[in-house]
This record gives sequence, C-alpha cells and structure tokens, in this order.
Amino acid sequence: MRGRQILVEPLPAGGHAAALMVDGRLEDLLVDPGPEAGPQPEAVYRAVPGRPMKGTGGSIVDLGDGVTGFLRATTPPPAGRPLLVQVSGWAEPGKAPPVSARLRLKGRTAMLTPGAPGVNLSRNLRDPERRAALLALATGALAAAGAGEATGLVLRTAAAEAEDAEIAAEIAALGANWAALAGADREPGLLRPAPGAAATALRDWRRPGDAVREAPTALADAGVWDEVEALAAPLVALGQGSMAVEPTLALVAVDVNTGADLSPAAALKANLAAAGELPRQLRLRGLGGQVAIDFAPLARADRPRIERAIGAALKVDMVETTVAGWTPLGHLELIRKRARRPLAAPARRS
Repeated sequence: MRGRQILVEPLPAGGHAAALMVDGRLEDLLVDPGPEAGPQPEAVYRAVPGRPMKGTGGSIVDLGDGVTGFLRATTPPPAGRPLLVQVSGWAEPGKAPPVSARLRLKGRTAMLTPGAPGVNLSRNLRDPERRAALLALATGALAAAGAGEATGLVLRTAAAEAEDAEIAAEIAALGANWAALAGADREPGLLRPAPGAAATALRDWRRPGDAVREAPTALADAGVWDEVEALAAPLVALGQGSMAVEPTLALVAVDVNTGADLSPAAALKANLAAAGELPRQLRLRGLGGQVAIDFAPLARADRPRIERAIGAALKVDMVETTVAGWTPLGHLELIRKRARRPLAAPARRS
C-alpha cells in the first residue's frame, strides 16, 4: 500500500501494538509491555528523595509501592522532601529507571514545560506567517490556561496543519492536567500513567491524510509480526552487503560487511547503506545507550559522507540520538536515549 498507514492491534495479554507503515515498509513499532516492565517513560510520580549517592551525581528516589528511580541532578534535592518526577527512559537491566524533575507533558500539537518558561516553536514550522500566528495563539492560550509564569510551552510539528481551536483546546487541557499534578498532595506514587502504544502512535505519528486501521489482526494482515520475528536475528541485508546489530551489556555493536560485492566501491556502498538503515533498525529493535559502528574499510576522506547519511536518517527518527564522533580505531559512536524497551516477541493472535 502506498502512503502512510497506522495499524493498531490489541494484544492477548492486554494493551496494544502499533505499527507505522510507509509505502508498505515498517518504519516504527510500539508494543505495550506487561505490568512486570515497571515504570514507563513519560509516567509522572510523586517521589521522595533519599540521601545523595556519592560519586553518581544523583539520588535514589522512592516512587511508592516499593519502586525506586534514579534522579540525576547536579544539586540533589533535600532528602525526604517530596517532589514531582517523570520517568525519562527505560531502566537498564538491574538498575533503577531514570527520572527527571523537569516534566514534559506532551500532546499532539503542544508540549507543556513546567519550570522552563517561554513559548517555543518546532524548527519544522518554517512558514514565517504561520509561525507568527502560532506564537500569538500559543502565548494567549498558555496565559488563559493559568499554568503560571514558570511554565512554558513548545508547539510541535503537528501544529502546522492543525486547527487553531484544536491547538488552544489541547493547551487548555495540558494546563489543567499540570494544575492537577502540581496540586496533588499524597504519598509517593503514580500520578499520571504513561500513554500506551495506541495513544502514543496516534499522538506522535498521525498526519493529515494518514490511514488508520484498528483491528484484531491489523498487524498480522500486514506481515508485521513476521518482520518482528526477523528482527530477533542480528543480520540485516544491505544489497550484496550486510550489517550485524548486536546488543551487549555495555553497548550496541554494529558490524558492516561488503559480502559478495568485490567492486572497488563495495565498502563505501555498504557503509552508506548501513548509515541510512541503522536508525530504523535501532528504532524497531528498541535499542539505545552507546552504539559503536565498525564500518567496512573506510577512507578518512569518506567519513563526511557517512556522517551526512546517518544525519539525514536521524532527522526523521523520533528518538534523541547524538553522533559522538570517531574513535582512534575508526569506529563511529552514537549516544542514543533509551526511549524504547528492547524488543521482545509479544504474544500474538493466531
């Protein structure tokens, strides 16, 4: 099928799986984890900090119900004084989930930023007249929402084609949500659950004209589960070449090979293909943290082309990723936010 399509399918154990298809190709995947997964990114908790942990730059905080998080802070908060925190990523094995005292309440067109005042617009909103109109709209709507002078707002890319009334209504709803959170007075615990896969997909992926299909076999009919099973293997075909994507305890190792291609440009072709495909593979596999890429033999003069290729692929990737640079051994390193849970084969409908 040509164009963009969002597929949503219920899972037998509860929750949903959502897939973004572009011209028949799987571009993104979200799967709700089971209750054993622990705190999920975007969830907001009232927490009680413990004593600062020396040498770590942060504190362990009590999230209630026997759950803890790790709050990294240059100046740790006073022990025992409750504060609001938001889960900022998935926990590494054996570690507490990272949390932040800087909350970000996301909507489809806007994001409320308590503690970071000011109104900002996505860089993807390029039309000068539309930017000026949106800035005026957002400033007025934020003031009307009564969120307070210390609360800011970011208009997201979706605001470009949204109706003004929709944007204003969403800002008002986010303001009311923040007022409820800020006024909550209770023991440590969950105040605002993380959005599920279906809600996140419709919020972050949907564009005007997108086809949306919600059905018991929506992903199965499109062959998504077959591709998910293929993602369990490290090997990714790149024409005649290939790359292996293998997570370890320390990092994600990526190895690029030319395969059967013996032409003079074989290495460069495989490397460019790997640079363009890697963000998608990391996204679908739910991999983050440190990523080390061992390219096929690569001349220094070709490194800028590789950087441009991977930079272009990262522009359309919703997971925050930093290109850290080249190592003395010629490996390219990325630092990627752990915004996704590593992919595990969920129960599927037969």
